Amino acid sequence: MAVPNYTYLKLKMIGPNGIIMIESMYEHAYDCDIECIEYAEALAKAETLIAHLDQLSGEAPDSKRRTGVFEPTEAIKLILIDPACPDDRALRISATLDIK
Repeated sequence: MAVPNYTYLKLKMIGPNGIIMIESMYEHAYDCDIECIEYAEALAKAETLIAHLDQLSGEAPDSKRRTGVFEPTEAIKLILIDPACPDDRALRISATLDIK
């Protein structure tokens, strides 16, 4: 039973003691419109992202790609930290480095 007037940004309705009138300012209405537009854009982007992720999840995984395995690209050599110590702790360095 409310009557909105968008031109003057007023809402009138009948209350227990007479007419209730709610007013707003143009700046506030503009800020609300901008917020609604940003929310709608974010929602559309989220729906697009969800659709894209669903499409990607249906694709077969790449058989060439390995996970959990590290393979050095160059030859490596082991340098013992303490040759007198029998615990075999060593550094791995590139085989192309000088001895110095």
